[in-house]
Amino acid sequence: MAKTGVLLLNMGGPDSLSAVEPFLYNLFSDHDIIEIPKIVQKPAAKLISKFRAKKTRHYYELMGGRSPQREQTERQAQALQKELGQDFKVAVAMRYWHPFTKEALEELFKEDINRIVLLPMYPQYSKTTTGSSFNEFDRVFIRFPQVPVIRIRSYHNNPLYIKAMVENLKENLPNLYDYFFLFTAHSLPVRVIKRGDPYQEQTQETVRLIMEHFPGVKYALGYQSKIGPVKWLEPSTEKLIEENIRAGYKRIALIPVSFVCEHSETLYELDIAYKKLAENLGVESFVRIPTLKDHPLFIHALKEIILSHL
Repeated sequence: MAKTGVLLLNMGGPDSLSAVEPFLYNLFSDHDIIEIPKIVQKPAAKLISKFRAKKTRHYYELMGGRSPQREQTERQAQALQKELGQDFKVAVAMRYWHPFTKEALEELFKEDINRIVLLPMYPQYSKTTTGSSFNEFDRVFIRFPQVPVIRIRSYHNNPLYIKAMVENLKENLPNLYDYFFLFTAHSLPVRVIKRGDPYQEQTQETVRLIMEHFPGVKYALGYQSKIGPVKWLEPSTEKLIEENIRAGYKRIALIPVSFVCEHSETLYELDIAYKKLAENLGVESFVRIPTLKDHPLFIHALKEIILSHL
C-alpha cells in the first residue's frame, strides 16, 4: 500500500568535534545564506570555516562535544510517525550535516511513496532556512521517483502551535507573572527582509499571539546570532537583557521563538553567554524556557498541519 512520505527539514549540527569544520563549510557554502559570487563561494567557505572552527569547537566542548539536534529531530519524527500511523513514512532531512536530504529520500523510498510532504522545523518562513531546505530538496529530488510534493512554508500562527508554545511556557515557569518575557529569535541581515522575506513579520506575529494568553506581562522580542559586518535585525537579545535588568526587571524568562530543537544558539548563546551576562548585571532569576522538542502538543500540531495540507 502506497504511503505519504514526510520529510522533517532542519538545519543539523556537528555530531562530534571533528565534524565542526566540515559542518561550517557546508553552512557557508550555501548561497541562500552567504550571497557572494558563486565562483568564489566554496573557496571563501573553506577559509571562513577554517578561521571559525577553533572558536566554534570551543562552544561545542562546553555543550558536551556535539549538537543534540539530530537526536531531538529524530525523536520528533518518531513521535510524529506514531501520531500519523502506518499510512505515512516520516524521515529527517538535515541541511548541513547528516542525515542529508539525499540520505533522507533514500530512506523514504525504501517504501512505496506516492507523495511527499516537506515539513520545516522552522515555524517562521525565511529564504535562509526553509527556502534553503526547499532548494536543496529540489536539487536532489530530480534523481528520485517523481511524485507530487506538498510544501508547508510556515505555521507561525497556527493555533495548535501557539497553544504548544503557551503550555510549554506555563510548564517551565512557575510564578510566570513575576517575570519579564524576553523572546529571542535568530537574526537575519536587514537586506534579506527588505527584499520581502516574511521572517520578521511572522516572528512578531508568533510573539503577539503567544502574549494574548498572558495579559499584563511585560515582554520584548530580540534577535541573536549576528555574524559579519552588515546590518542585522535589531534590537539584539544581548542589549535587551542589559536594558531591562538595568531598568529594574530582575526576573527574566528567556524564550527561544524561532527554534524547536536545542543547538548552539540555545545551549551556548542563551544558556552560557547570556546567562553569564545577566548574572553579572545582578539578575535575581534567569530562566531559559526549553524548545518544544517532542512536546505532545507540538507533535499533535504538526500532525494537524500535515493533514490540513493534504
